[in-house]
Amino acid sequence: MKRNLSIHKSILELIGETPMIRLNKITENLEGEFLAKFEGCNPGHSTKDRIALYIINQAEKQGLLKPGDTIIETTSGNTGFSLAMVSITKGYQCILAVSSKSSKDKIDMLKALGAKIYVCPAHVSADDPRSYYQVAKRLHTETANSIYINQYFNQLNIDAHYLTTGPEIWKQTKGEITHLIAASGTGGTISGTAKYLKEQNPNIKILGVDAFGSILKKFHETKEFDANEIYPYRIEGLGKNLIPTATDFDIIDKFEKVTDEESAHTAREIALTEGIFAGYTSGAVMQATKQYAEAGEFDKNSKVVVIFPDHGSRYMSKVYSDDWMREQGFFDSQKQETYAIEFIK
Repeated sequence: MKRNLSIHKSILELIGETPMIRLNKITENLEGEFLAKFEGCNPGHSTKDRIALYIINQAEKQGLLKPGDTIIETTSGNTGFSLAMVSITKGYQCILAVSSKSSKDKIDMLKALGAKIYVCPAHVSADDPRSYYQVAKRLHTETANSIYINQYFNQLNIDAHYLTTGPEIWKQTKGEITHLIAASGTGGTISGTAKYLKEQNPNIKILGVDAFGSILKKFHETKEFDANEIYPYRIEGLGKNLIPTATDFDIIDKFEKVTDEESAHTAREIALTEGIFAGYTSGAVMQATKQYAEAGEFDKNSKVVVIFPDHGSRYMSKVYSDDWMREQGFFDSQKQETYAIEFIK
């Protein structure tokens, strides 16, 4: 396979055109062919690079940004990193309201890219003034010459994936994809990608991934917001306690919920079976894929694309830390510490 060895004008030219990787060992007992779209290969190590670049480019075209202006956003970490990376490259300031659920690794990386960070309590309602949604809105009103990305309610979030992720997957599978499986947080990735793929072949099944403690699956099924569904959970970048307009629920065929514990172990399993160092949300997507398979969703003719949206480097203090896993009660007699370290004296 030939790679582009030309000199790039900036790191932003490396966003997109991520690889598709056949999954072999982790899916050997499942019917069908399984391919991972590994978004961790973006320069910012997540699928959020796509929306950060696209939304900022559109703001520039509309005359909403000039050098030195400030970009403000709500983030669980990955979008913030992507925005900080684009901001540095294009000459903007970056202020981020970050969920306290975000890993220390993510917050340290945001600091390394010069973002100003406000850490907000994760387990408060979306309309609480301390929530990262409300803090970001307040910072926008208080900061002159700023724009608020507002990814949860921004149509451009969907458009970015309609224009890039969808066409890439269609081309990489030669139009043979039968199922798409993707996490749903803001909903931009699954909605935009699905929109493009459904236009090419309306028979492609779109399978969403939600977390226990989130309202998305029940809202998809009933169109009712049920606050009783909401409770704290650990997975980052997945599920919601509000209804994002960046999610097109009508284009998604069904949702599957996953647990914190199984998703964490499955993230580790991806690394240990496929050599792909994927993140916690990727583990959730792979866990949902297993559950869909157990429910009989696929057959021998299925060509299933799973989007791995993040990179394992963002979770060294979480799912890839034995100490953190032990503290969560995620190790038992069946699933023990994965990594052995012996010190030679």
